[in-house]
Amino acid sequence: MVEMSVLNSIWRRVRVNHALEHATITLLSGRITDVVLRGRSNRNGFYVVGDVSASVITEAVGEALERLRAGESDLAIHPFCGTNLAVAGLLTGTASAFAARSARKSDGYPAAILAALVALAISQPLGYWAQRNLTTEGNVGHLRVLSVDEKRFLGKRLHFVSTSQ
Repeated sequence: MVEMSVLNSIWRRVRVNHALEHATITLLSGRITDVVLRGRSNRNGFYVVGDVSASVITEAVGEALERLRAGESDLAIHPFCGTNLAVAGLLTGTASAFAARSARKSDGYPAAILAALVALAISQPLGYWAQRNLTTEGNVGHLRVLSVDEKRFLGKRLHFVSTSQ
């Protein structure tokens, strides 16, 4: 059985890499407006998918790391993060299902739609809360970037930013 301290350590690594991923993509998005960027983090680093060179990503990662260390923890929160989508989906699905089951048969659909709209309105601030407290960690501590490796996957540029903590 895996100890909780090991799981906590792994989860913290994912959260820190997720924060650096967001900060990097935020900086890149401010500089390169005609490229769609996506990211995905794990305990060993993070991926950036987008038509950007490895040198541009390396520069953005370095700046992002510096700025996070300097206390700019808001860079760790991104409006298009999958956490926001997951929170919105979970809230709207649960609220509409609950409302549809609780309402009289003839009122099920309108109740479900209203519940989904209310849940959707609540989901954005809750998604930001979830990012800040659950899925990212802006205090990157002694995080180091080991490498930025570029590959092609299905005709797209895929970069892996390898980190160590």
